Amino acid sequence: MTPTYTAANLLVAPGNARDPHVVVEVTPELAQWQHINFQVRRLSKGGAWSFATTTQECALVMLSGTAHVVSSAGTWDMGGRPHVFAGGAYVLYQSLNTSFTIHATSDCEFAFTWVEATAPHAAVLVTPADIKQEIRGGDNATRQINQLMPPGFACERLVLVEVYTPSGSWSSYPPHKHDVHRVNPDGSLLEANLEEVYFYKHDKPDGFAFQRVYTDEQSPIHAAGSPIDAVLVARPDHVVLVPAGYHPVTSAPGYTTYYLNVLAGSAQSLANVDDPHHTWVKEHYKGLDPRLPLYPQGS
Repeated sequence: MTPTYTAANLLVAPGNARDPHVVVEVTPELAQWQHINFQVRRLSKGGAWSFATTTQECALVMLSGTAHVVSSAGTWDMGGRPHVFAGGAYVLYQSLNTSFTIHATSDCEFAFTWVEATAPHAAVLVTPADIKQEIRGGDNATRQINQLMPPGFACERLVLVEVYTPSGSWSSYPPHKHDVHRVNPDGSLLEANLEEVYFYKHDKPDGFAFQRVYTDEQSPIHAAGSPIDAVLVARPDHVVLVPAGYHPVTSAPGYTTYYLNVLAGSAQSLANVDDPHHTWVKEHYKGLDPRLPLYPQGS
């Protein structure tokens, strides 16, 4: 049966988990998809949380604060930024059959995601100095992208990026989609079939962004009789689910928008295609936005 998606079930508000340490949670059952599990957790200084993978790979992204991780794959110190607008992330990737405990060395907040996998990979700690920072677009469609676990990262499925969109600007624009696996005649990947999480924060408590999720005849879910056309209001700590279709974002004037993207699906890739009605806009990106980058690369 093809899932049905609406504005009501594509937006996940904080406080939806039974565990009081979980800010917001996404399960495959909630999202009506196959791969991505996602949580944001808070720990007070001195607190701890444990997890064990079996047939999963996982990634932990420090959003704020510091922590010490003791794992069957090694030990690491992580974090340092007071909030996501002050610097780049520490990210810890771990693979199959790994048990670990995160010990909060200060009050901290972290995102955690896991997906089913089949091949073992080495654990990797990504530091802010390792992260490639990209300024993409131009004019009022300029955004800063931090490549946390980009395509080519030594894992099986996960792709992670952080995106900063200044006040009044657009990102994930022109609208693009990645909901069918397609290969070019030369064998290169034209488009991957990817599920995607958008986890939001803003630089002020009253900040918000609008995100539209919509399909057309190119999306299998649309052709199956379950089209999507929803506009979501994303506030701090909200999650927008992108199971299919195009998904542009605009940041409300006066507020800088942050989102953490987690993607997983048919390839460890970001291969996508633009909405053909809007791809022409790329040719008109000319201006530089002096507000970006928010902080120097590597910090």
